[in-house]
Amino acid sequence: MQVWKGLAGALALAALLGHASAQEKPKELGIGVFTFMSGGPAAYGMPARNAAGLIFDGINAAGGIGGVPVKPVYVDEGQGTDAVVSEFRRLATSGEVSAMIAALSSGNCLALAPIAEQLKMPTVAWNCDTHQLFLKDKYDYVYRANSSTIPEFVATALYVLDKKPDLKTVAIINPDYAFGHDAAQIFTAALKAFKPDVEFVAELFPKLGASNYNTEISRIMAARPDVVFTNFWGADLENFVRQAAPRGLFRNSQGVLSVGEAVLQSVGSQLPDGVIIGVLGDGWWQSPVAEKNAAAQKFVADYQAKFQAYPVFPSFKMANTILALKAAYEKAIAAKGGAWPTAEELSAALDGLTVETLTGGLTIRSEDNDGLVDQIVGVTAKSDKYPFPVIGEMVRYPAELVTPPAGTDPIAWIGSLDKDFLAKLPKPGSAQ
Repeated sequence: MQVWKGLAGALALAALLGHASAQEKPKELGIGVFTFMSGGPAAYGMPARNAAGLIFDGINAAGGIGGVPVKPVYVDEGQGTDAVVSEFRRLATSGEVSAMIAALSSGNCLALAPIAEQLKMPTVAWNCDTHQLFLKDKYDYVYRANSSTIPEFVATALYVLDKKPDLKTVAIINPDYAFGHDAAQIFTAALKAFKPDVEFVAELFPKLGASNYNTEISRIMAARPDVVFTNFWGADLENFVRQAAPRGLFRNSQGVLSVGEAVLQSVGSQLPDGVIIGVLGDGWWQSPVAEKNAAAQKFVADYQAKFQAYPVFPSFKMANTILALKAAYEKAIAAKGGAWPTAEELSAALDGLTVETLTGGLTIRSEDNDGLVDQIVGVTAKSDKYPFPVIGEMVRYPAELVTPPAGTDPIAWIGSLDKDFLAKLPKPGSAQ
């Protein structure tokens, strides 16, 4: 009799533990969304915030994720890294959210990644371009649904080499923090791989958020470089263009605005034709791929109707990240036969995820959790349809060509590129 009682007790305990380990389907799905909504970076961050609202509205109108309505919780990165980290911790431990989409700033992202890992909070970086994110650290809960600075600025350099094969001198003006210095290192390494004799006549790093660049512009113009490269973004890029264009900087030198697509609608009319424009990924709403995608065109029309502007590439980075997270939830739910996934199961679904996005495709590598995304680069071209320049002579560089293999020293990989590599690349105007 005592044996049966012991067995019954064990079975009851097993049932209790099994019930406790099961993940109950929530009444709503909280998702933390981090972007800049104040300060100069909001010029880049708010188009992403706007896109997030549209995408979440569409998801909820279609029944939510796994039948659960989504409740986004927005966090302003403009309050500073310490406050951003504090808010991340609060949300992660409050039970208010089950996943995070974070962050825009590379600095914030690097600060949040170990916190996400410690708290076992599934976190998908929607921007966070720095290649430092997965360079040394391996995460189980942190993923990136877009590309890094390596393919982004390698692609820009390759386009420059195609357009200016005889370049001899280059000037760089980037913001004075990791994103600016990383971009300068990558762009320099890529040019020198094919043009070892290229001379860098100016390398300037103004403070992030500086409003006046006239001193730096004067120094660059005095050096008369063949090419001027910058990865300014947000209000910094707008201010730089407004000050440099009237002084003829982009007429006297080949301008390279590696984050330039995001400001075409705001200050692009001040740019001459032929300025090289980067997209940082494939998020250009007039690319052939996006134009053939009905969901992308609906998103563009809805965005334009609501915000009286067209979505820029940060909008697509955010939208595509949300769609990737949705796909991961659906993958995890299907693997459990319709049951709601745990944090571990959601993270496992993100590992190796491949999904069609609004502007192309995304694969998250299992080896390092990094995203593989094509890169679009082109030049400013006047448009009869729009009151701002569009991107002409467009190239779509395949992700697998411009992204170093996982576990590779990225700068060493860039230095190993040769003429055989160049022969594999598409040419300006060949974007598909």
